[in-house]
Amino acid sequence: MSAIQIQKLDRILERFATVENALSSGATGEVFVKLSKDYAELEPMAKGARNLKAVYIERDGLAEMLTAGGELAQMAEAEKPALEERIAAFEQDMRILLLPKDSADERNVILEVRAGTGGDEAAIFAGDLFRMYQRYAAFRGWKIEIISASDGEHGGYKEIIANIFGSGAYANLKFESGVHRVQRVPATETQGRIHTSAATVAVLPEAEEVDIKIEDKDLRIDVFRSSGPGGQSVNTTDSAVRITHIPTGVVVSQQDEKSQIKNKAKAMKVLRARLFERERERIDSERSAARKGQVGSGDRSERIRTYNFPQGRLTDHRINLTLYKLPEIVEGPGLEDVVRALITEHQANLLAQMNDDV
Repeated sequence: MSAIQIQKLDRILERFATVENALSSGATGEVFVKLSKDYAELEPMAKGARNLKAVYIERDGLAEMLTAGGELAQMAEAEKPALEERIAAFEQDMRILLLPKDSADERNVILEVRAGTGGDEAAIFAGDLFRMYQRYAAFRGWKIEIISASDGEHGGYKEIIANIFGSGAYANLKFESGVHRVQRVPATETQGRIHTSAATVAVLPEAEEVDIKIEDKDLRIDVFRSSGPGGQSVNTTDSAVRITHIPTGVVVSQQDEKSQIKNKAKAMKVLRARLFERERERIDSERSAARKGQVGSGDRSERIRTYNFPQGRLTDHRINLTLYKLPEIVEGPGLEDVVRALITEHQANLLAQMNDDV
């Protein structure tokens, strides 16, 4: 690592010591909350900096032994390969820790899954995807809460939106956004033919009111009577809510609750997340005009991942990852292998960009 990077390690350790001392001095309220967040972010970096500085000291000691000659030099020469491996590993760990962080990584998530091309089978697949995320959330110890759902006629969902609460939820799920394609024999297929259908997934970081300022004058709020399958009325009051954000044209509807107030609150949460993501995408697009939209049109030809049930195979087309463990993945915990591979690839790309900038 360069001298500049070593100076950065020293600054990290100084900052961590400052935060640690401030926490132990009895901070309370908002100050305590901010210091706790800073501590959690700095702790792994401080540990990495200590490890790296320790092996650098070992390397300096080994260098002295090598110049001493005799048995000391022979011992140093024998220890040198293992130490160089440790240094390389610690340096790589530190480079990853120093990568620029996505400010939304620790946020909760608004998850939206919608049926795409493929009719009833697409809705059933959307349901399978949502249950995969439910089980993965349980595996990670996160809480999941359904905001709204529109059932498919033969199972699954035309659309389902949920809140996922948990540390690092967005960091781990953000690469799930896109078109997911399934290849399998539907239960309704009498001749055993494999069908292809698709569902779209959008993963949005949950936004707070301070993140997005929404003016009342920019909203059109319509209320209507909730209805069930087939248009049958399930509520005798106008409790369903449709909110239109006039400047952007974003529309959110919510009718799952019997209370108009609760429906409005849920709709505003989804609207805020969508507007927050639009603003993040606008900023990102200024940095990189090549960045694509999250989910595309839902057409079969646009896909980030294919789930091939006859072969038990999952393929993520963005990183050329193929795993023959589809049952474990759709059960939830197996998705961790895919998530880790996507995060590793993302980190490698960031590291490559950093090297190009040097």
